[in-house]
Amino acid sequence: SDRVMSNHQPSTKAVQLHRLLDPDEKLQLRCEALHGWEIVDATARLCAMNLLLHGIVAADAESPIIVDDALKGDPGKRFDMVLTNPPFGKKSSVTMMGGDGEIYRDDLTVVRDDFWATTSNKQLNFVQHVKTLLKINGRAAMVVPDNVLFEGGAGQTVRGRLLHDYDVHTLLRLPTGIFYAQGVKANVLFFDRKPASETPWTQHLWVYDLRTNMHFTRKENPLRREHLDDFVECYQAADRSNRKESERFHRFTFDELLTRDKVNLDLLWLRDESLEDAAKLPDPAVIAAEIVEDLEAALAQFTEIATSLKGNQLG
Repeated sequence: SDRVMSNHQPSTKAVQLHRLLDPDEKLQLRCEALHGWEIVDATARLCAMNLLLHGIVAADAESPIIVDDALKGDPGKRFDMVLTNPPFGKKSSVTMMGGDGEIYRDDLTVVRDDFWATTSNKQLNFVQHVKTLLKINGRAAMVVPDNVLFEGGAGQTVRGRLLHDYDVHTLLRLPTGIFYAQGVKANVLFFDRKPASETPWTQHLWVYDLRTNMHFTRKENPLRREHLDDFVECYQAADRSNRKESERFHRFTFDELLTRDKVNLDLLWLRDESLEDAAKLPDPAVIAAEIVEDLEAALAQFTEIATSLKGNQLG
């Protein structure tokens, strides 16, 4: 599914100040603060029901969750905060045409002058879509697969523009084995929108590696909140200038990033101990579970390819 949740700011200030919401803020939170897009009907209903059960939306009010392909166009609205889950599921039914004038044909052509590059890569298109949704000084946290970090062509263009035009300040490398789509290697990319500037807004990208030498599975050894405690401490949400490097948390300058081949953000520095010392390999049960997850992911990907090819032949 392709879920994008967006937020208007006022009600979040009270949360940051650790105080109760006043009546106006409660009304704003309930009726105006949250908006979302979801391409799958059943998932959209589940999301709307969740909001309703938490008192966010009145029972007789229109759902804030729009059932549609979020990539079809610029909705026009701008938000203080955008959060996304991984867009790894259902394919977009549209074709992207960006500011470079190139086009990738499919069922429907959508002109997106707000895009930096044209690509059939759905994840890169979501990065470009989210950057459009943000207000000035708006914040985004996106779950993106590894290929967003290193893919060439349009990927290089998108990463270069994002680093220059936005403050891309944090990257959390997630461990494998934590998503329903097994075998997915993903990250959380944090960036803020800034006013137009000739000088780059990204001064430093801080990367936290929660993947190397970490082994999780969804059932036997699931990722828990306490596993993120060190990242939260390193993040320094109140004042990012207080950040300090650690074994898993490293800082990279804008110049360092720009000189990397294809502006590659797939940044590694920790040594994988299991590759150097067989005695440090994970438990055999963990290895077996990871192999099963990888095979299931590969099967799902080939099934999707086969379905796509069959659809093209019918068309």
